[in-house]
Amino acid sequence: MENPEAMEELGRQVKLALESADLGAYRDLLDPNVRWGPPGSSSPPCQNRDQVLAWYQRGREAGTTATVSEVTVVKDHLLVGLVVRDVKESHPERDQSLRWQLLTVRDGRVCDIVGFESREDAEAYNAAAR
Repeated sequence: MENPEAMEELGRQVKLALESADLGAYRDLLDPNVRWGPPGSSSPPCQNRDQVLAWYQRGREAGTTATVSEVTVVKDHLLVGLVVRDVKESHPERDQSLRWQLLTVRDGRVCDIVGFESREDAEAYNAAAR
């Protein structure tokens, strides 16, 4: 299990990297073999750090931004709430949604990212995985 203080610091770094859209800073937090995708996927769409960063870059280029609403440490996981907006739309305040990511941490780096539509689904998935 990861050190609680180190997990808090990693959560802070994840928040800063995501909010600043600093893919270089986020790269440093990801394991080279990080996987990202929907829950239960045996073959997630992103299977390494470069693919995860490319996914974020494509979103930025398409006009999508995200603000971190919260980062909660749950043992060796970070539960990250994101307010996602499409800034290219004429009314971005109406075109926003809340999304959740559950980040698994191993050896101080994010090794798995699972995306969810709701906090409840993310929490249930995390509880079932234990």
